[in-house]
Amino acid sequence: MRHALGVLGVCAAGVLLLVSAAMNWRFGFQLGKTEFDGLIYGSASAAADCLKALVPFFFFAAIRNKMWSQAVASALVWSVVTAYSLTSALGHAALNRADTSGQRAAQVLSYKDVRADLKRAKEERSWVPQHRPVTAVQAALIGFEKNRRYRWTDSCTKIKGRNNRKFCQEYTSAKIELASAQQAVKLESRIAELEGKLDGLKGVTHSSADPQAAVLTKLAGVFLPGVKIDDIQTALVIFIALLLEVGSGLGMYIAFSQWRVFEGHGEVVTRKREVTPLAVAPANAPVSGPVRDVPQLPVAQEVQPEIAVESPKEVANDNKTQPNEDTHVEERAEGAVSDIERYRNERVEDQDGSSLTVSALYEDYCEWCEEEEKEPLALPTFGREFGELGVQKAKIAGRVRYIGIALIPGAKRTEDKKPTVPIVKAA
Repeated sequence: MRHALGVLGVCAAGVLLLVSAAMNWRFGFQLGKTEFDGLIYGSASAAADCLKALVPFFFFAAIRNKMWSQAVASALVWSVVTAYSLTSALGHAALNRADTSGQRAAQVLSYKDVRADLKRAKEERSWVPQHRPVTAVQAALIGFEKNRRYRWTDSCTKIKGRNNRKFCQEYTSAKIELASAQQAVKLESRIAELEGKLDGLKGVTHSSADPQAAVLTKLAGVFLPGVKIDDIQTALVIFIALLLEVGSGLGMYIAFSQWRVFEGHGEVVTRKREVTPLAVAPANAPVSGPVRDVPQLPVAQEVQPEIAVESPKEVANDNKTQPNEDTHVEERAEGAVSDIERYRNERVEDQDGSSLTVSALYEDYCEWCEEEEKEPLALPTFGREFGELGVQKAKIAGRVRYIGIALIPGAKRTEDKKPTVPIVKAA
């Protein structure tokens, strides 16, 4: 689950980083007088934006290692590149929002004009009287013109007699009907053209150039009566720029924290070995189990050799593992036990037929360090020192395992937590 969340976080932060870097590149490219100068500025801007995402790793690593000068330098660099990236993001977001609002305002205006023209054309069509189709009216007029009364009246210009007057009235009515039919045809064509334009503006169904800002202005007006839509638009531009910069600048660091970046493979953590002295018991304390001599301490006065009381398992481990470094000899001479040996004795037991993966053992070791309020070693250092305790290691099914050991159950750990076996002085 931790790895899945880490992958999703890295992908999301990567998208924000790519968007922010692209905005910085465009902003820097526009600063150049020539195309080559634009490429130089754009590349520098994109590189600075990528550096913004890497600096948090350097900053917190410097603090972890108490390298204060590097931490101050990292903070300074991060502040500069973040400020530069923020200005470019603000400019890009403001420019795009202004262009988008202007285009949407023009579309809204055009939409209103087309709707008004369409309404007017439909009203004019409703005013046209009832008529027959144009072809039918034209055929009727041709019939009138072939009639002999049409010639007698000289194309209905010299009307004499009641029958001729009636004929000319019918002829004139046909001509008026033809004009109405032709006007209706023009209006139908106009209506079809306007409806086609409206189909191209289907997405413009609102009356505001910036609906989001308009809605937020109404909501903000409940608490701030004097707020204007321009103020909300400015706030939205700032919010988008902060989203990109904060997300791209710190997203990678937050996402990679799922894998314990500072405790990963290949990193060596410098730490001091803590020495836990064994308690000294009275000389007449009872001694049980096998004993062995401890080398005499180099002191000014002559002292009696000390006898360390150990369990049979510890004696067997000592017989298997021989010290290869002077530091081990000095620790045993001083009666000290390393943290890895303490962890081995407190949390791990020998068990035939059992095995542990390296990752499972290391996770349990990290939990033990948290309980003891100690800083855990890096995985390579832990594996090297744990292997020096004489535990057999083998690769099974593609995974490295420690053979013959198992983690001690929690209940048994509580029972086994007893005072350290004292060292008694020889009589």
